[in-house]
Amino acid sequence: MATIRIFVGSVYGGAERLSDEVIDAIEQAGHSVNLVDQPTIADIQQATHILVITSTTGQGDIPDNLAGFFNELNSTFPILTAKPYGIIAMGDRSYGDTFCGAGRSFDELFRDLQAQPIGHRLEIDACEDFEPWPVTQPWLQEWLAKLPH
Repeated sequence: MATIRIFVGSVYGGAERLSDEVIDAIEQAGHSVNLVDQPTIADIQQATHILVITSTTGQGDIPDNLAGFFNELNSTFPILTAKPYGIIAMGDRSYGDTFCGAGRSFDELFRDLQAQPIGHRLEIDACEDFEPWPVTQPWLQEWLAKLPH
């Protein structure tokens, strides 16, 4: 089974609440999981499977608790060759082009760092989906089934 490291970025707690449900589902599926809310480069280098759960703030910005980590990854550019990852991005479609900007930024950076996306990025629209778990659950089951062991 996989060991999944979750990197969570939250402004008002929505991504943290969602991560609690995701952790429960991952553990029920027989995988182990670690939550990281103040990550370092070492955390991502040591991860065997990566899952980012992040809200978006402002005009497509990354929440403060992940912003420094993102900038450090972008500046030090540690190659993550074939490291499997997934992105759950939360946003508000009424913001137009910046919708789910934090998740999209991580996805783009991970691809540049040569990590391996598993499936597609999940984008959750707060205007349509007031509760993110019903949208996340089927995506997560599909994502877990695709993970290399």
